[in-house]
Amino acid sequence: MSLANKGKRANLKSQKSLHSRPETGQRQNKGKSGGLGKLLDNFSEGLGNGDISAQDVFNHLKDHLYEEVEVAKVDHHRACIQGVPEVILARGKQADDVAMVARAMYKKSGSFLITKASAEVYKRLGIREARFHERSGIIMAGGMTGRKGRVLVVSAGTADIPVAEEAALTASFLGSRAETLYDVGVAGLHRLLGNREAIGRARCIIVVAGMEGALPSVIGGLTDRPVIAVPTSVGYGASLGGFAALLAMLNSCVPGIAVMNIDNGFGAGCLAHKINRMNR
Repeated sequence: MSLANKGKRANLKSQKSLHSRPETGQRQNKGKSGGLGKLLDNFSEGLGNGDISAQDVFNHLKDHLYEEVEVAKVDHHRACIQGVPEVILARGKQADDVAMVARAMYKKSGSFLITKASAEVYKRLGIREARFHERSGIIMAGGMTGRKGRVLVVSAGTADIPVAEEAALTASFLGSRAETLYDVGVAGLHRLLGNREAIGRARCIIVVAGMEGALPSVIGGLTDRPVIAVPTSVGYGASLGGFAALLAMLNSCVPGIAVMNIDNGFGAGCLAHKINRMNR
């Protein structure tokens, strides 16, 4: 087919093979090559079949790599490059601005993830599929289906659960099977030791703790699985809003523990998902 034959060119926005939500979004990407590989495969097949033209491919990439809205440049293809889609941090932003970006994402991919959000943001969205997890401040719609592997998210105390839930929901949204084990801190180690089987099943373990931040070191000494430590801002005066736990985790005697920033359950969920999806 001639590339100049406009009569046979397909509008990419109407071409299911190139712009259907499961294939350009994150929800049903099952190929080992990731979203970018799937997208390129679709382009190659469409060009070979004569369903699309080179100009169509150019227009698709130009129009959909990112989208300018009033307050942001929405990066629709970040998942193709990094394996994790753009996620919206709501804290510090106007509720209407967060909703605007989320709606742009939902229109293109049928999914989005918002962290550190409030009920006000949820009300402004107006998206029926969206779910608000009040404890963690997560709002999400869509996400990957067919979750695989196993990420274990452990909290030292009940007060650490909001950050732990943020980590678990993030990993689940990205396509990892997430399990939780809460309130097993060092003040009662028998609670942790009674769950050794869960620790052994996991491909990766996220450990969330405030106060003195000792739990990641304890778990790291019990398993050969990768451990991701997340300090929380839970604690009394000398905890310094999580800084004491952060320093304790960074100075762990257990080798190879990864440490996130204070209250960064999202970052832990992303790293755990990337580890979980690797071939073992």
